[in-house]
Amino acid sequence: MKRLRRSLLIISGNNPKHIQDAPVFDPDVVIFDLEERVAAPDKDSARNLVREALSFLDYSQVEVMVRVNPLDTEEGQKDLDRIARVKPGALIIPKANEQVIKQAEGLLTKIEKEEGFPEGSIEIIPILETASGIENINQLISSSPRVTGLWFNGEGLMAEFGTQRTKEGAELYYVRGRVGIACRAAGIDAIDTIFSDGNDYEGLANDASAARRLGFTGKLALDGRQVDTLNTIFQ
Repeated sequence: MKRLRRSLLIISGNNPKHIQDAPVFDPDVVIFDLEERVAAPDKDSARNLVREALSFLDYSQVEVMVRVNPLDTEEGQKDLDRIARVKPGALIIPKANEQVIKQAEGLLTKIEKEEGFPEGSIEIIPILETASGIENINQLISSSPRVTGLWFNGEGLMAEFGTQRTKEGAELYYVRGRVGIACRAAGIDAIDTIFSDGNDYEGLANDASAARRLGFTGKLALDGRQVDTLNTIFQ
């Protein structure tokens, strides 16, 4: 039976309380973020904290993913090596392209062999956040059998364009449509970008409903208060 990925609650990797409490909100997926939400001086401590959480805390009721730093950085290489050895459900790879995913696949295969994990047991979720990534979406999807979903980061794409996303998000409809169609054709999950106003529940519902109509199967939750809405909309 296919796992549900309706709500994906993203948590800073250096916040012990939030890491411990994340499953309380009943998301389908908890994402521990080692990239954007962790400042450079805190990378090592966050990596160690997430590793310890995956080793000792009970996440049996949720799927756990970890967003690592870009793999062309030292931090990204450390993230992949240390976190993969405690076997998260998936690693989320930023600035993804076909070459980066093939690199991640090779490293994961090596680690799985060393640790005695079944080969292919750690999945990969690439982040689509560049124009190049969008243009090459089908090659990205087919770059590894470990790719079981794509995360569209609208804020990241707008940053590349030198602008900001509007609350209504009309400027993202074309790209969202492409992502939804490509993922549906490949039979993988399409994960939509966050809705950044944590106090606007009507806006969240409208944005999530639009994403579902465009083919998305789930959406990032900014905080636990958004989870129930996402679980209701993405059935």
